[in-house]
Amino acid sequence: MFLRLLLLVIIFKVSMSQSIIQTLPGFSGNLPFKLETGYIGVGKLDAVQLFYYFIESERNPRDDPLLLWLTGGPGCSAFSGLVYEIGPLTFNYNNSRGTKPTFKLNPYSWTKVANIIFLDQPVGTGFSYATKAEGYNTSDTSSAAQTYEFLRKWLMVHPEFLSNPLYISGDSYSGITVPIIVQEVLNGLHIGHQPPMNLQGYILGNPFTDRDYDFNSRILFAYRKALVSKSLYESTKRNCKGEYTTPDPNDTACMSDLQAVTQCLGNLDEAQILEPNCERLSPKPKRAKWDHGSLGDSSLAVLLSTPQSAELWCRNYHYLYSYVWANDKTVRSALHIREGTIGEWLRCNGSLSYDYDVSTSIDYERNLTREQLRALIYSGDHDMVIPYLGTIAWIESFNLTVQVDWYPWLVDGQVAGYNMNYAEEKYSLTYATIKGGGHTAPEYKPNEALAMIERWLAHFPL
Repeated sequence: MFLRLLLLVIIFKVSMSQSIIQTLPGFSGNLPFKLETGYIGVGKLDAVQLFYYFIESERNPRDDPLLLWLTGGPGCSAFSGLVYEIGPLTFNYNNSRGTKPTFKLNPYSWTKVANIIFLDQPVGTGFSYATKAEGYNTSDTSSAAQTYEFLRKWLMVHPEFLSNPLYISGDSYSGITVPIIVQEVLNGLHIGHQPPMNLQGYILGNPFTDRDYDFNSRILFAYRKALVSKSLYESTKRNCKGEYTTPDPNDTACMSDLQAVTQCLGNLDEAQILEPNCERLSPKPKRAKWDHGSLGDSSLAVLLSTPQSAELWCRNYHYLYSYVWANDKTVRSALHIREGTIGEWLRCNGSLSYDYDVSTSIDYERNLTREQLRALIYSGDHDMVIPYLGTIAWIESFNLTVQVDWYPWLVDGQVAGYNMNYAEEKYSLTYATIKGGGHTAPEYKPNEALAMIERWLAHFPL
C-alpha cells in the first residue's frame, strides 16, 4: 500500500510539469507530430530538475521502440541532437535570417520508426537546472544514476510505453555514460525496481569509450587517410612506442615526430576531415547577450545574413541558429521553460561542475556482453575525434564470436558503409561504419543513418 501511494505521489508531481506542444516559433502551422516537454526532479529532494523533449513515433507509437537519447559533451543539449541529428525538425537555412530562424521537417528523422526522449543531462545542460548550488556538482556516475532515476519516473507517468522495447542511446561522450546507465537499469531489474522496464539494448554513435583506444588510434587513422606519410607514421610509432596521448616529454625523438604530425593535422576539421576547418562557434555566457567578441568578423557576418552569403561554407554557422532560437523569450514560453531557472542557453556548456570519475567504460561494456542485450555501435568513418579504428579495436578486445565478417551495406543501391556482426551466447553486437559520416554521423549522412537504425531496430540485416 505504501509503495502504491508513493507511486501516485510521484506521478502527480511529475505530471504537473508536462506540456503538450502544438506549435513552435519558427514553424508554420501545427506540428505534425506529438511533442511533449517537461521537467522531472531527481536526486535528494528532487533538487535536480532534468528537462526533456519527448516525440512520439510518427509510425506506430504503441509498438515502436522507445529510445532515450543522450547528446555527448558532457554538457551538450538534447536540442542539438534533436535539431541537427535525428529529430523531426531541422533549421531551414535557405529561409532563415540571423534573428529569425525557421524550421522545416526532417524527412530522415528517427522518429519515423521510434519514440524518442531527448534528455538534457547532466544538470546544467540545456534547460536542466538545480534548485541549490550544490546540486550542480555532478560526475559520470552520479549523472548516470540521475538519468536512471529520470527514466524510472518518466515511465511511471507514461505507463503506456512500458511494454515498448527500450534502448538507451547516445553519441560521443555518451559512450561513457550510456553503458553505466544500462548497467543501472539491469541492476534495477534484478532487484525488482519499479516500474519493470523492457530493456532490449543500447545504441552508441562514435562513442568516446577509452582514452588509449580512442585517441591513440588517431595517428593510424591519419596515415590510412593519407594525412601523414608512411615514413612519419612508422617513425612516430617506433619512437613513441604507440603512446601518443601521454608521451614521455623528455623523449626528443617522439616529441619531434608528434610535432610534425601536428603540423600535418592542425588545420583539419577533426569532426569530419573533408569539411572546411572553421572557427568553433560557442558564444560564452559573459552577459545576457552573446559575447560577439568571441565570434570572428566573418562568422558575425554570417549570423546577420544568410549562410549562403559566406565565401566559405562552414557547418559551424548552422549552430548559431540554435543559440538565437533557444534564447528567445517566446520560444522559452512555448516550451514551458520555468522562468529564472537558467541564464543563457548554450548548445554545449563547457563550464559544468563535473567530475570525470570514469576514465573508461570498457569494463562496463565487457560486463554487458554477458547479458541478454542487443547493441548497435556505429562510426562516421571520416571522424578523427573518435576514429573508427579505435572503436573496432576495443570491440575486438572482447573476443566475441564473429557471426558475419566485414561486408558492405547499401542504401539506394550504393555502399553506405560496412558492418560486422558479433555474438556471445545471448548477447549480440552490430558494428557499422557510415561512409562519409563525421563525428555526429546522422548529421552528415541522415538518409543512411535512418536506413541503418530502421533495419537494426526491426532485427533486419543492415
